[in-house]
Amino acid sequence: MTDKLIEIWQIVVSKLLVHRKTLALLLGVLLAFALPPFNQIWALFVSFSMVMFLCCQTNSLKKLAAQGYFFGFGFFSVGFYWIGNALLVDPVKTGWLYPITLFLNGAFFGLFTIAPFMMSKLGKNTVAKIILFAATWCLVTEWFRGFFLTGFPWNPISSAVSFSPAMLQTLTIWGTYGLSLVLIILAAWPVFWILNPSKKTAFIAVLSLVTMDLLWEYGLYVLVNRPHVQDGNSIMVRLVQPSIPQSLKWDRDVAEQNLQKYIELSKGSDNHYIDFTVWGETASPFDLTYDSAHVAKIRKAIPKNGYLVTGFLRREIGATAAEDALYNSLAVINRKGLVLDTYDKSHLVPFGEYIPLRQYLPNWLQPIANSVGQFGNGMQYQTINIEGYPEFAPLICYEIIFSGQVIRKENKPKWMIVLTNDGWYGNSAGPYQHLAAAQMRAVEEGISIVRSANSGISAVITPYGMIKSRLELGKEGFLDVVVKPDTARETIFGKYGNTIPVFMSLSLILLVLLFSTRRRED
Repeated sequence: MTDKLIEIWQIVVSKLLVHRKTLALLLGVLLAFALPPFNQIWALFVSFSMVMFLCCQTNSLKKLAAQGYFFGFGFFSVGFYWIGNALLVDPVKTGWLYPITLFLNGAFFGLFTIAPFMMSKLGKNTVAKIILFAATWCLVTEWFRGFFLTGFPWNPISSAVSFSPAMLQTLTIWGTYGLSLVLIILAAWPVFWILNPSKKTAFIAVLSLVTMDLLWEYGLYVLVNRPHVQDGNSIMVRLVQPSIPQSLKWDRDVAEQNLQKYIELSKGSDNHYIDFTVWGETASPFDLTYDSAHVAKIRKAIPKNGYLVTGFLRREIGATAAEDALYNSLAVINRKGLVLDTYDKSHLVPFGEYIPLRQYLPNWLQPIANSVGQFGNGMQYQTINIEGYPEFAPLICYEIIFSGQVIRKENKPKWMIVLTNDGWYGNSAGPYQHLAAAQMRAVEEGISIVRSANSGISAVITPYGMIKSRLELGKEGFLDVVVKPDTARETIFGKYGNTIPVFMSLSLILLVLLFSTRRRED
């Protein structure tokens, strides 16, 4: 019976190899389902083991590059499908661009998956091919993508295990990209059985599952033995989530109504025990640094003995109207209506908050380009210090996705406040993937994260990546949660950052190449 199944499998494999590009494309699509909110871990094993099978079947760089591109096209076009939802906010004006966006996501980001496939050619055996592929994926497909053209490191492979805080605990050692490296190696290991089905290779394949379990056991040990801080600072925060539809978010006719909704939700029941009420990104379309009328209006939303942290649009007046600068900002306001501190978003979203080379776009794209604001950049790694409280790091929206680039290394803050608005993307995978990124940053840096969104998911995350409490996507309301900044912990990754996964990847590549060279000389 076993021999018959093996024979059938070999026939299936031979048929699949006839359509290698199509197979690579479908494997990329399948891999996207390993990401949040689906978290189908089995898809990791099927995708990467079959990908390595393809890499073992040819030595042609041209064919490997083509397979890598089609794999990346499938992975990124499906993994980033939710980006196109922003175009459906105004379907009459921009809806026609939705399918084009899906194509462009795959077409551009697919370029980053070519290198791992081509690098696998240098491996002289299956083990070497797996290591070279995984290490190059870490370096190029994830780390390099994280800063190339300002970077977009969304959806690292390691986010596939974000549903399990235990599986995230090694992030304190090797970070997001290091965990991706390890997961790819483990997921590709069953290729030994695919290449040569037998009891021996089946045992080798099972070892990858055993190692995965050991990662989980280690994380579980860390969580069970984490220190429980009884004393120290306890901060009560109120997260406010009005879930204002994106189609109304920037409607001038309902701007006052939207602001009033924030105010009413913030008042809730007695708020005298609240330290910080936290609103989402651009909760106020009015510049609160000089608009005294609206500051007076929101005072009733500010806790009697606390503060309001809110997103708003800040305008810096220049010598002429053309020199005015607009910033996506955060403000801390006390009960008297005084703006105590502000933070301007430093890492802007390409094609969302600015358009690269806007002046060179063709005329037919100008109307769409003009609908995108041109925001100014603030300074990175800022902290805000409010008397009587531990200082915190302020971040806005997708700044949280940049591993190793969220807080300063020296004298780092003990907690973080992230303001966001995922309303652009509706009920899609995007908000869940965004939340997973925040969980991963909390573990990497070892600090608590307070995340408030206009439309979900608002949450408080512990330094161990555990979601203490949350307001679900699309839900309107407020949430009162205790934050304990003194549970912050020092981490190896927090000290050395992405030097660790980059060193790991380069070392593995060099070792494999050196070993291969020595074997040829022998």
